[in-house]
Amino acid sequence: MNSSVENEKLFINRLIDPKTKDKAFRELVRLYQERLYWHIRKILISHEDTNDVLQNTFIKVHKGIANFKGDSKLFSWMYRIATNESITFLNKRAKEKNVSIDEYQITSIHSLQDDILFDGSAIQEILQKAIQELPHKQRLVFNMKYFDNLKYEEISEILDTSVGALKASYFHAVKKIKQHIEEH
Repeated sequence: MNSSVENEKLFINRLIDPKTKDKAFRELVRLYQERLYWHIRKILISHEDTNDVLQNTFIKVHKGIANFKGDSKLFSWMYRIATNESITFLNKRAKEKNVSIDEYQITSIHSLQDDILFDGSAIQEILQKAIQELPHKQRLVFNMKYFDNLKYEEISEILDTSVGALKASYFHAVKKIKQHIEEH
């Protein structure tokens, strides 16, 4: 067994053990908070909403760690939770506004210009608008592959989708983004 797998198993045991759980969980948050924040932020756009969903993600991880089977990497499992929490949040907001999830995300891109944490240039804004106009699944795949630099196998574990379908989604997303940028 390689050392990274062994280290992860030891870390998971520390997360489960009542004597070491709190300290290990603080370490887990320190290790993954920023990556998960930006993953969620790319889905939700809003800083405040992202913080809420990030907190919910860590609560679910904390409560569910004892049930983690180790079928995937801990990181992939947490990404899946963060992704599902983000989608649940978007669905709830879209339902409140009586629009589709895609319509809701397109309207949320307009708030990006007012966001004090967004200091993007005009091209960055065009890119973000292009990404937000993608269908939901393509947007998730594009963000995970392009920005988070995840391998298709990791994305497959997170989204529970075949690698072939992910490659097709990414290809179509890139094509649509390129077309959007050329038009603007």
